[in-house]
Amino acid sequence: MIKLKPGPRGKVLAPVAVAAACLLSAPDTPSAAGPAIDVAPHRAIYAINLSAVKNGSGVVSAHGALQFEWGDSCDGWTVEQRYRLLLVTAQQGEIEIVTNYATWESKDGLSYRFKVRKSKDGKPDTDISGEAKLAGPGKAGAASFTLPKKSTMDLPAGTIFPTEHTLVLLERAKAGDRIVPRRVFDGATPEGASDVNALIGRALATGVKGAEPLLDRPGWHMRMAYFSVEKEDSTQPDYEIGLDLQDNGIARALLLDYSEFTLKGTLEKFEPLPKPSC
Repeated sequence: MIKLKPGPRGKVLAPVAVAAACLLSAPDTPSAAGPAIDVAPHRAIYAINLSAVKNGSGVVSAHGALQFEWGDSCDGWTVEQRYRLLLVTAQQGEIEIVTNYATWESKDGLSYRFKVRKSKDGKPDTDISGEAKLAGPGKAGAASFTLPKKSTMDLPAGTIFPTEHTLVLLERAKAGDRIVPRRVFDGATPEGASDVNALIGRALATGVKGAEPLLDRPGWHMRMAYFSVEKEDSTQPDYEIGLDLQDNGIARALLLDYSEFTLKGTLEKFEPLPKPSC
């Protein structure tokens, strides 16, 4: 369940991505996930390193770390992320990007609160906070921002929030689906929701001798392509995210593709978090 995006549209990596040619319209009534998925609350730290660079991009090097925490608060899911990236370009030299992302999402998928704070080279760059509600499963709703300024926007029927999106992907992967399109609102920018087309690929290997039991679960290679809603005719995604995502919500590895360059996330530290007695 991850969603870190320091690149296009200034987004952040969240719970959690597909070929643009396969983009489909999100259904009006997305299936609910929930009881079918046994989420393992956890804290994970990923080392971030440059994986590929397009010729002419100007990117010289990139490295950093992502700390990701998925918690259970009985009535909802909490997600906290801290992302630090040192990016070196031929034009601008070294740039430090630090993003903090915190959310709470009700387990029925209808209520969502979000807060994003980003800095560049130690100076404040982005501050976003607000909440969103849906009228019911598959129904329309609205988002209200308190920062960077007070504003509201409508959320069309079929919109879901990030943790629900991760749970839906796992549910559909278990059912054998391969392409899962959804419209997702995460609050990471004031621009609204994204159309996310997810491709579910081959199964992850299991049965690793001596592995931590929570890190030796079935799962799938997934790729998600994010498209701006305002660019509905575009066949080029804003960015793509790849995940090796287990059936308990733990990502073994991740890939962040910004077209000009690609970052790879390798799991370095893992800590189970207790499930509350609700």
